[in-house]
Amino acid sequence: MQTKPNTTKKVFFSGVLLLTLSTVLVKVVGLVYKIPMLSYLGSEGMGYFHSAYEIYAVFCIIATAGLPVALSVLISASLAEGREREAERIWQVSLSLFVIIGLVGSLLMWGLARPICRLIKSEDALGCIVSIAPTLFFVCVSSAVRGYFQGYQKMLPTAVSQLLEAVGKLVFGLLFAHFALKNGADVPMLAAAAGWGVTAGTVLSTFYLAIERIRFAKKREKNDTTEALRGGYRVEKKLLKIALPITLGSFLISLTKVVDMSMILRRLQAIGYSTSEANEAYGSYTTLAISVFALLPTLLNSIALPLIPILSSAISGKDRVTEHKMIELSYRINALIAIPASVGITLFAHPILSLLFGSQAQAVETAAPLLSILGISVFLSCMITATNSVLHAYREVKKPIYSTLAGVLVKGVTAYFLIGIPAIGLWGAPISSFLCNAVIVVMNMHFVSRFCDDAVDLKSLFVYPTLLSVLAVGVAYGEHLLLVYRFGQNLLTTLIPMATAVILYLVLGCFFGLICEEDLAALPMGKKICSFLEKLHLLSKKEFEKT
Repeated sequence: MQTKPNTTKKVFFSGVLLLTLSTVLVKVVGLVYKIPMLSYLGSEGMGYFHSAYEIYAVFCIIATAGLPVALSVLISASLAEGREREAERIWQVSLSLFVIIGLVGSLLMWGLARPICRLIKSEDALGCIVSIAPTLFFVCVSSAVRGYFQGYQKMLPTAVSQLLEAVGKLVFGLLFAHFALKNGADVPMLAAAAGWGVTAGTVLSTFYLAIERIRFAKKREKNDTTEALRGGYRVEKKLLKIALPITLGSFLISLTKVVDMSMILRRLQAIGYSTSEANEAYGSYTTLAISVFALLPTLLNSIALPLIPILSSAISGKDRVTEHKMIELSYRINALIAIPASVGITLFAHPILSLLFGSQAQAVETAAPLLSILGISVFLSCMITATNSVLHAYREVKKPIYSTLAGVLVKGVTAYFLIGIPAIGLWGAPISSFLCNAVIVVMNMHFVSRFCDDAVDLKSLFVYPTLLSVLAVGVAYGEHLLLVYRFGQNLLTTLIPMATAVILYLVLGCFFGLICEEDLAALPMGKKICSFLEKLHLLSKKEFEKT
């Protein structure tokens, strides 16, 4: 049975908007968290914290990256065929796997903490790694529940749980760090206290999801009369067939961050930095530059989560119209948002960091040029998520592994040589990230084009937004320079030009037809938005009626 494209797009957009709102709030909370935490721990302490967190992220990827996606794909496919009992059986087997993996992962991270610290040459990160280790178990359980709800195309539990987790990390992390500071803890122990805050926030999120799963199970009516799958072996085989390649691909992406960490700490020490100086440089890079850089890719991950079950359902139902529209829609949204953001971060790197971390002037001076280079990679990072999601929905789960492996190899080689050159030093990290992301995107786009027969107009999707972005952001940056010259660097001389860039880009995008009327009409209150733009002569009446 084919789904009407407009109906599917409304479901897609409702999920996107819900997760986008949640992600924006999570990122705001994250920034609120990092600003005072930086004052508690300093750049050196944040270096220990991020070293531990990147190790945790690798274990977390291994434990949770593939199974939630596989779970949502299998559940959505079963529901599309009216096999609700099969979907429930898939959930039961998946939860058992997640619990086992979470327990093993937490124990491994705890047991290997000291050897890992020696490997990355940051032994003072030991306490932080130990404090974060229990988080793995709770992340695994929460990931299972999120994957279950995503298979039913219900994004609210995921959105709320993400926000609860972020708020929990903020509240508990700052409380624990404040308590440790009052009791005279040194910098490594302060970082460990912040790590316990991460664990506490994850426990809070998991508790909420468990309650929601119980409530949903009580309300749901079983209309499926088919026989449920017998035994767990068949389910496990299906799950692992999809999950293992996705996990490996995600692990390789996470590995790029570990490459950054180990290369920066080791290679900076090789060119004359002390251990504390290397950790301080790494802390400035990760806390300031990487935090801002990661905002948009994480935000646009909100597009990938609703896309996978909807696209998977369209593929199972052989609905080629919806299939093609979902792929094109995913690419277009990424391009329209990520390209101007990429240009904006590149030009406004120093004003943005000064606005957020003004009290840490030295850290801002270190991180600003690095963020300018990273800004170029923002769009590429967003497209990695988009293209990976499309390939996962087609169950072409091995393809992202090949592209990511190639990117990691490029990153490792270039980071090793560039960071080891004194004249380049830390700049080698964002340069190697750009090269890595470029390789992955090019290969992924090639794979998608070969697998999906319907051609996508890359010129209208990517070239035109780039031209308009350069124009809009360029004008805004000129305005920023004039305001700074007249009034000096302050809050308004940064926010006013950034607002100008956004408004100018939106007006030009509507005027030149880059922002599609059909997409606007699919949004909540979309027809009212279209009517308003029509009055401004940015949309024609004829085009609106077609939507």
